[in-house]
Amino acid sequence: MVLILRESDVRGLLSMDEVIEAVEEAFLEKAAGQAQMPAKIYLYYSRYDGDLRVMPAYLEGLDISAVKVVNVHPGNRRFGLPSVMATIILVDPQTGEPLSIISGAWITAMRTGGASGVATKHLARKGSKNLGIIGAGVQAETQLLAVSRVADLEQVKVFDMDEARKRDFAHRQAENHRGVEILPAETAQDAVTGMDILVTVTPARSPVVRNEWVEPGLHINAIGADAPGKEELDPMILKRAKIVVDDWDQASHSGEVNMPLAKRMIRRENIYAELCEVVSRRKPGRESDEEITVFDATGLAILDAITAKLVYKRAVDLGRGQEIDLL
Repeated sequence: MVLILRESDVRGLLSMDEVIEAVEEAFLEKAAGQAQMPAKIYLYYSRYDGDLRVMPAYLEGLDISAVKVVNVHPGNRRFGLPSVMATIILVDPQTGEPLSIISGAWITAMRTGGASGVATKHLARKGSKNLGIIGAGVQAETQLLAVSRVADLEQVKVFDMDEARKRDFAHRQAENHRGVEILPAETAQDAVTGMDILVTVTPARSPVVRNEWVEPGLHINAIGADAPGKEELDPMILKRAKIVVDDWDQASHSGEVNMPLAKRMIRRENIYAELCEVVSRRKPGRESDEEITVFDATGLAILDAITAKLVYKRAVDLGRGQEIDLL
C-alpha cells in the first residue's frame, strides 16, 4: 500500500527545530560520503516562463531514498496557483517500491528554510539580531521562521516590489513572531543596510543587492538563484565574501555563483567550502566579525528525502493520509 499525503495532510506535522536538526544530519551524511545525489535535471518551458526539475537522492547511512519533481513558474499567481509545486515519491531502498506519494510544496519550503537555519548557525555573527529579507513570497515565511530559531532576532525588515505583499507579510509575521519588530522596508537598500543577516528569495535574473550596500560582518543566505541564468547579488559582493555553497555541482551551473563563474568574474578557487564541510567541522565557518559570508543555496534532494521521511513517519503515527494499492 502507498500512502498518499496531500498538502493539507503535511502541514503542521513538523516543527522548524526538527527540520533544522534533520537538515544538519543530511549535511553530515553528505560530508561522510554517504549521499547519492545527482545534480538536478531540468526541463525548460520557455514559452510559459517555467521549468521542471527532477531530484533523486539516497542517504545510504540512514537508508532513506526519494525522488522529487518540482516546477518553478513565477507567473502562476494569475492562474490562482503557487509558483512552486512539488511531488515527492518516498522509496523503499530495499525493494524499490514506493512508500508514499507526498505533496512537496511545504516540505520544500521547510527544508529550504532549514538549510538557511543551519548556514546561519555556522556563518552569521554571534549575537546577530537584525534580519533583512528581500522577497515576500511563501519561501520568505520559512526563511524567517528558520533564522528566528538560531538567532535571537529583534528587528526584521522585508522588501518586495509588490507593495501590498510586503506590507501583508510584515503584518502577518508580526502576529507569528511576538516580541520581534517586523517592518516593511521602503527600498531594497533599507532591507540590507544595518542588518546582521540578509535573506534573498526572489526569482531575479539580475542583481537586486548592490555591493555598496553590504557592510562588513553581514551574512547572506542567497536562496532565489536556483536555475541557470539567475542571480540576486552584485558579483562584487562575492569577490569580497567567504562563499559557502550547498553543493558545488549544482551551484556551479544554477546557483548564485553560476553567472559570475560563467563570466569568469570568480573561479572555483573563490568558493570556500560546501556547507557539509563546515557542518562537519572540516573547515571553520565564520572566523571574524568583519567577514562577509554568503550561503549559496540551490536546494538539495537529500534534504527533501530526509524531511519527507520525517513527514511519512509522523503521518503513519497519526493516521493521516489515504492508502491506495498502486501495484
